[in-house]
Amino acid sequence: MKKNEITYCGFVAIVGRPNVGKSTLLNHLLGKKISITSKKAQTTRHRLLGIKTVDDYQIVYVDTPGLHQNAKRALNRYLNRAASHSLHDVDVIVMVVDCLQWDPDDDWVVAHFKDSRIPVILAINKIDKLEHRASLLPLIEAYQTKYPFQAVIPISAQEGEQLDELVTEVKKFLPESPFFFPPEQITDRNDQFIAAEAIREKLTRTLGQELPYRLTVTIEAFANEKDIVRISAIIWVDKESQKPIIIGKKGEQLKKVGTYARLDLEKYFEKKVYLQLWIKIKTGWSDDEKMLRQLGYEE
Repeated sequence: MKKNEITYCGFVAIVGRPNVGKSTLLNHLLGKKISITSKKAQTTRHRLLGIKTVDDYQIVYVDTPGLHQNAKRALNRYLNRAASHSLHDVDVIVMVVDCLQWDPDDDWVVAHFKDSRIPVILAINKIDKLEHRASLLPLIEAYQTKYPFQAVIPISAQEGEQLDELVTEVKKFLPESPFFFPPEQITDRNDQFIAAEAIREKLTRTLGQELPYRLTVTIEAFANEKDIVRISAIIWVDKESQKPIIIGKKGEQLKKVGTYARLDLEKYFEKKVYLQLWIKIKTGWSDDEKMLRQLGYEE
């Protein structure tokens, strides 16, 4: 970039109800996986920034947990606060919805910004799941009645379809500004956070429906050496009875989680990873504000 060249930079909040593909969208926009994904709702628990710098534009995407009603536990209330706070002080909002269904929770998401002056772009995701693309036009017309969106873009985050069109619309709302981050930086989160999330992703994908919501992961030790990254992580569970489920018969389940996480982290760090996993109990952690803060759930 030449000196005194005009540059554009701004924050873009990616919001929506759980499990509509927000994190998958962020990863594809960046061209690198920094946000974990799974088919289970509420996989994303933290706000994180994904930074994409191309030529004279730097787009700072804000990935958020899914907004959801009936948040009874402290963890769920934290997720909603993290997502809601991300709607402030951004230049544009990208609301992601599932093309197969407009849910009452989508209306609840819209309510969070209906009195805001921030422009909102609607991304209708998962169009690769549509049996007939001819159904897209009436779908777009129906969704346009929900809110005065600045643009409505049908996309497939999984297949990378129409993402260039989405970025083109986003750029229209970015102010003239110096870059906020070095051009080579891709996230505001450190390597320990990425490691913990990679492990939690594999746990979420391999365990049953309920247990992933009762566990979290912290990093006990981390050393990024010349040829290898050494990581020791703790998997925190709520009850003693949950430990053998994670360990599995003859330790096979925990070994599988460790292997999958290590392979993902080797791609991220581009070097060998030595990973140790331990399981510990912290009863009631997901419904205790103080314990949530101790485990890294910061506002």
